[in-house]
Amino acid sequence: MAASVELDLQPLSLESLPTDPLLLVLSFLDYRDLMSCCCVSRRLNQFSSHDPLWRRHCKKYWLLSEAEKSRSWKAIFIDTYADLGRYIQIYATLKKAWDDLEKYLFQRCPRMITSLKESVREEDLDAVEAQIGCKLPDDYRCSFRIHNGQKLVVPGLMGSMALSNHYRSEDLLDIDTAAGGFQQRLGLKQCLPLTFCIHTGLSQYMALESVEGRNSYEIFYQCPDQMARNPSAIDMFITGSSYLEWFTSYVNNVVTGGYPIIRDQIFRYVHDKSCVATTGDITVSVSTSFLPELSSVHPPHYFFTYRIRIEMSKDALPEKACQLDSRYWRITNAKGDVEEVQGPGVVGEFPIISPGRVYEYTSCTTFATTSGYMEGYYTFHCLYYKDRFFNVTIPRFHMVCPTFKVSTARMVTFQESYCQNTCFYRRVFGWAFHFLKCTVYLDILF
Repeated sequence: MAASVELDLQPLSLESLPTDPLLLVLSFLDYRDLMSCCCVSRRLNQFSSHDPLWRRHCKKYWLLSEAEKSRSWKAIFIDTYADLGRYIQIYATLKKAWDDLEKYLFQRCPRMITSLKESVREEDLDAVEAQIGCKLPDDYRCSFRIHNGQKLVVPGLMGSMALSNHYRSEDLLDIDTAAGGFQQRLGLKQCLPLTFCIHTGLSQYMALESVEGRNSYEIFYQCPDQMARNPSAIDMFITGSSYLEWFTSYVNNVVTGGYPIIRDQIFRYVHDKSCVATTGDITVSVSTSFLPELSSVHPPHYFFTYRIRIEMSKDALPEKACQLDSRYWRITNAKGDVEEVQGPGVVGEFPIISPGRVYEYTSCTTFATTSGYMEGYYTFHCLYYKDRFFNVTIPRFHMVCPTFKVSTARMVTFQESYCQNTCFYRRVFGWAFHFLKCTVYLDILF
């Protein structure tokens, strides 16, 4: 009887599966395998063309919504793949970043949206590659298939920074302007500008090839060596390892509120949530930023700006209103050297703080080391009790410059100098040793 049952059992195959289990199996396949199923048999061809299967892929890879459906999902997927197929593994990541950025800016900086340019075609990007003689990375090309950078306007999409006598705002360059700034000179060979500041001339560059100590597709600010006679001696502050990482991390900082919106501009201050201190009803918080255009690696001079927010709780009693009299700073660099600074007011002002009121100001500092930190306190007096003074803690905040690479031209010059000096000292000490041997030999003879 058991043998009879075994003979009646047939091996199970995809062909013999009922409709629902078969569709469930096909729903786990990637688009490549789904396309391959079309060539296996008539039945699999029929079921692998089931529209809901392709809706999932259209949403996953092209971020298409139901509202954008104009025909079958399979036809939409195939047509989109024909146009953007080379970017299928990165398109959704970049498209989401652009969509999130546009949505955020539309609510907070609507005029910046009008500066964005429409996408470019594949043939436009191919033409740029032919013009500069270098291949563009796919993540960079993909981003320009979504938006062709922005117009040269202020404020720039890639963030601003303002001090009392210094202002910077970086635009994301369109592909033609970027190609026009492509560098072949020593120190910046095979480098393509990504951003540009109209006021300072500052750019972030992307290395298209691994030359002069850079890695392919590394993104950096150039930093001329101020002590070198060789103009090709250019150090680099690294801001990204690839376009995808550089752009998406920037967008994430913007849309999560990591970079504040001030006067309809994105300001690239970084706020550490631990840099907050509350004394009584007054809270002090700090955000910081590194300014590459005012810094140098050689000589070591690292410029930072910080923005301080002083706020009194809205629940504080009216008689808690007070005025800032003075500040005290304790500044420590990476070597442990300490500098103390004390003075009246802040940036020439003596702000009054009352319940619910916020006062913000910006200042700056420099270090001869790559990092350091500041901490201190403000001294206030009460407006209702003028003889009553108290201190408000400023939390310790750290400042660290980005990773940097020194110029290969300087390294070559250093090695040549070292070799020359070594040869010189060998000659000098060689003659001295020879003279000493002769002197000892004469002493023995006489």
